[in-house]
Amino acid sequence: MSRTCPITGKKPMSGKNVSHSMRHTCRRWNVNLQNTTIIVDGKKQRIRVSAAGLRTLRKNAKKQAAKAAPAPVETPAAPAPEAK
Repeated sequence: MSRTCPITGKKPMSGKNVSHSMRHTCRRWNVNLQNTTIIVDGKKQRIRVSAAGLRTLRKNAKKQAAKAAPAPVETPAAPAPEAK
């Protein structure tokens, strides 16, 4: 299973560890992948998505929920008492 996020497209980065004596060894920075369940076309589907991708999914879900919800009805406020 590849360590790539399907939402953001993030992939592992490579580089070097540098010790105090300036000795260089290869290392790899992996993506922060999390297992999560999402609903696609009414069916549950498990995916591995990065933490940033998970935030994006939640943000978009909130926007869709707010768009689908009816607009709140504002009641007129009582008039303020007059100052003397």
